[in-house]
Amino acid sequence: MRLIVFFDLPVETAVQKKQYRQFRKFLNQDGYLMLQESVYAKLVINEGAAGAAVMRLRKHCPQSGLIQVLKVTEKQFSTMEYITGNRDRYDEVDTMEEFLVL
Repeated sequence: MRLIVFFDLPVETAVQKKQYRQFRKFLNQDGYLMLQESVYAKLVINEGAAGAAVMRLRKHCPQSGLIQVLKVTEKQFSTMEYITGNRDRYDEVDTMEEFLVL
């Protein structure tokens, strides 16, 4: 299962810019990989892990802006079509093979 996080955060003031940087840093530290600017994805093993990840997102989200989470299965995620660009340039984990749960 994948969690896909979409976010649109304001960056008009110094405080908003800091909150934006902190949120992106949290996403990276929590295992999310950037698909596009403001679109991140994370591989989770089951619904329980997905729920825990969403709770961590709620805890670390800024007060302003829009943050959305979409849960998709691996089968659904694998049907993503690349209209332009190249999949090879992303350091994304594409398989659950050798997936280690700590």
